[in-house]
Amino acid sequence: MSDDAKNRITLFDTTLRDGEQAPGFSMSSEEKLLMAGSLRDLGVDVIEAGFAAASKDDAQAIHRIAREIDGPTICSLSRATSDDILCAAKALKPARKSRIHIFLGTSPIHRTAKLNMSCSQVLAAIERSVKLAAEQCMEVEFSAEDAIRTERAFLVEALECAAKAGARILNVPDTVGYTTPDEIHDLFSFLIANVRGAEQAIFSTHCHDDLGMAVANSIAAVRAGARQVEGAINGIGERAGNCALEEIMMIFATREDVLKAKTNADTTKIHAASQMLCKITGNPVPRNKAIVGRNAFAHEAGIHQHGVLNDRRTYEIMTPEAIGLPGNALILGKHSGKHALAARAKELGCEIAENELSKVFSAFKTLADEVGEVADAQLIDLIFGETGTNSQVWQLKRVEMRAAHGSSIEPFARVELEHPARGLVTDIATGEGPIHAAFNAVQHITGITAKVEELTINHVGTRGRTDCISDIVLNIENESFAGRSRTRDVIPAGVESYVDAINRAIARQGRDEFGQLTRQQSVA
Repeated sequence: MSDDAKNRITLFDTTLRDGEQAPGFSMSSEEKLLMAGSLRDLGVDVIEAGFAAASKDDAQAIHRIAREIDGPTICSLSRATSDDILCAAKALKPARKSRIHIFLGTSPIHRTAKLNMSCSQVLAAIERSVKLAAEQCMEVEFSAEDAIRTERAFLVEALECAAKAGARILNVPDTVGYTTPDEIHDLFSFLIANVRGAEQAIFSTHCHDDLGMAVANSIAAVRAGARQVEGAINGIGERAGNCALEEIMMIFATREDVLKAKTNADTTKIHAASQMLCKITGNPVPRNKAIVGRNAFAHEAGIHQHGVLNDRRTYEIMTPEAIGLPGNALILGKHSGKHALAARAKELGCEIAENELSKVFSAFKTLADEVGEVADAQLIDLIFGETGTNSQVWQLKRVEMRAAHGSSIEPFARVELEHPARGLVTDIATGEGPIHAAFNAVQHITGITAKVEELTINHVGTRGRTDCISDIVLNIENESFAGRSRTRDVIPAGVESYVDAINRAIARQGRDEFGQLTRQQSVA
């Protein structure tokens, strides 16, 4: 095996199988195909597309992915039974590269409580199923389910049996998220040294996050000799989830100096894959989630912002562009300093004169104490108000909606916006729903066509006062603009955040009050 092959880590993605079977993450066949396309673009080596024997829909999804997704190896999970294996083989038939992934419990608790099988019966089932699978597809992976809690001597026997029967990938899963980095490192070192007949096999690690150590345990296994890491985008999966594959990708990209290994991942596609999964499943990632969370490249503290403005390396060990984001975000709040305020104002086309900065900053601090995070539209309005010039910001004055769920009557919305140059403008629009209709009305008024990329609305507050915070991202001429609103009600919050993002596009792209470009802009 060449040095490059020895140092190449195979990425096995189980978003569509282990991830999808978790409560709240179910996907249709069409959605699985879309996600599989994102995983291919991301550069994963193996896509576990589902569990063919689990349902007719799962089998159809695997078959379609096998037929339409070229590049990665397409894999189906299978129990150690002939019916499961043949079902998996049928679903995988169109694949250019196919793998059947057989699992069987090996720990004492699994052998007695779930399988009611002796050690010899387990070994016989492994041999029989792996041999059959090897006749049906290009490669076979065997997983000793609950390997971490299996007696070492029997685990060695089970893996030797699988390797002898034809398995070329030997997976040692921490099925219940029980192990620690030191423990799993020691286990993999032991297995790689003692499993006979596995010299040409790849050892694989599959860690769950029940104790919050899935990524750390996976890295420890790699350092002990594992050459395949299994995980899911955004860390989704059973219970607390799987090893987050995007974190693994960036660890290898950022710390190759320590790990001495590489993956085939195109990390610039991470953000797109993460967002695709969020949209399909309706489950956003937490703001503080590593790599893909909204705050991963955001800074509010004045000291951090000043450092990042001078040299991003002061507080960023990797760039947002490395995962496919356009740049870092300076969050303007009560912890922000003058440098960040001035930089954001300049970005929005509202450069503040030096003699005006202190006055604007004082007003900004007062506003930040009141509202928390200051939205771009609020900042633009504040700057123009403090400097005595006219604000060019659209403001939401009124919104009325009619929902028509279960009715033949089309939903509509009536929106009133106010602008310093155009005054009060009203529009009535229809849409797929009342919120969509309101967004259409805003587009008619402002003359700007936008596509919603992200929208989240959360209730926050204590002591009897509850506010709605709406965060939105709009795509306007292939450029992303974020908007935010905090109001007492859901409906105006969503529409106001939309207007906020429109205002940011107007400011940054140099548009007039009719949405037309007034200066040459470079559009990404």
